[in-house]
Amino acid sequence: MKRSTAVMAACAVALGSAAVALPNATAAAQGCRVDYTVTSQWQGGFQATVRVTNLGDALTGWSLGFAFPSSAQKVSQGWNATWSQSGASVTATNVDWNRSLGTGASTDLGLVGSWSGSNPSPTSFTLNGVACTGSPTTTSTTSTTTTTTNPPVPRTPVEANGQLRVCGVNLCNQYNRPIQLRGMSTHGIQWFDKCYNNASLDALVNDWKADLLRIAMYVQEQGYETNPSGFTNRVNSLVDMAESRGLYALIDFHTLTPGDPNYNLDRAKTFFSQVASRNANKRNVIYEIANEPNGVSWQGIKNYAEQVIPVIRAADPDAVVIVGTRAWSSLGVSEGSSETEVINNPVNATNIMYAFHFYAASHKDNYRATVSRAASRLPLFVTEFGTVLATGGGTYDQASTAAWLDLLDSLKISYANWTYSDANESSAALRPGTCNGSNYSGSGVLTDSGAYIKSRISTPDNFPTS
Repeated sequence: MKRSTAVMAACAVALGSAAVALPNATAAAQGCRVDYTVTSQWQGGFQATVRVTNLGDALTGWSLGFAFPSSAQKVSQGWNATWSQSGASVTATNVDWNRSLGTGASTDLGLVGSWSGSNPSPTSFTLNGVACTGSPTTTSTTSTTTTTTNPPVPRTPVEANGQLRVCGVNLCNQYNRPIQLRGMSTHGIQWFDKCYNNASLDALVNDWKADLLRIAMYVQEQGYETNPSGFTNRVNSLVDMAESRGLYALIDFHTLTPGDPNYNLDRAKTFFSQVASRNANKRNVIYEIANEPNGVSWQGIKNYAEQVIPVIRAADPDAVVIVGTRAWSSLGVSEGSSETEVINNPVNATNIMYAFHFYAASHKDNYRATVSRAASRLPLFVTEFGTVLATGGGTYDQASTAAWLDLLDSLKISYANWTYSDANESSAALRPGTCNGSNYSGSGVLTDSGAYIKSRISTPDNFPTS
């Protein structure tokens, strides 16, 4: 995938009362700024981000319009807005969670499109039907003149959001505002430890613009049970590396075989007692207590969770804890059940979320329908997903992956992609051999899957800061 960038159109406009009710005759003039960026381009297709910044009075409800230079350019997918197209004309209308734009506030949209011949970018935009026409507006009153500017943007995800908590069905930040974290999962650190170093984490922060690193510590399969102190120390070191870069660290107790987490109950209590005590004062730590339970009842998983969570709470009472769900964390779907078993019998604990995993080439409409239903009743976190088959192999399915990520974006469900590694499998983001060197930046080290996931993760976060 060829990467190109074209930043277009800084626009401002005076909006009259038809677009927004003015409080009095001397109310501030309205203005907007639109930044259109082509983040990726390939033969016949492209991806773009669109940042809309309100430079005037607060808006409740908005619609952005623009026209492609050619009707051969088509929006095939979009996120963070309701997208429509007629001929060359495109409209993006707010969704519920971003319908309000305060003075200086921005919202970030995105689209994947197709093109033929050439791919010129739009050069003019409208907000609520009025043309954006120039540079940011100076706001005047009867006696003073001020210039509206964007509020300062915190430098890192942890600086922006602070200590996380669960509020309702959402992951919320220090302002009790719903947020979405987007990042990458390691592969098993017993196999790919060399992939996780200063250079690779710098690339994850600076090149990918990621929000979190999931640390996959297998318990069996040459993992924790073979060297508990060594693996605990390595997890803690990766937590520190993430913290120093402002990333959230998701500590994953990666139980897979055997599928009943109770097999590792004593190990889990020991491990989480140690890491929670050691990291209790950090704001960037999230605990995932059982990766993919399988072949075990929901009641069995619930019993396990209700014994491990108090161990964490004794040392770290504030951190978010994520509980794996039945059938490889599919809310039971992959073993013929559904989310109702969790809804009707939830874990007896607070500040928790439930894990959901999918692999886009294997898990499609019925799994997406489950997430759509469950998200209104349960706080969900997609702690692992792949762009390929559930085996971790096969050709990556971009269309299904895009449909999944569009859904997660619309529901503000956080996610981590499997995997930030150079494993010789199509789910890996890095090309084989990358971790033998020191270069983790740029498109040359990415697989097709990695290039697409990076293009989605690297779009601006737009975290609420008040």
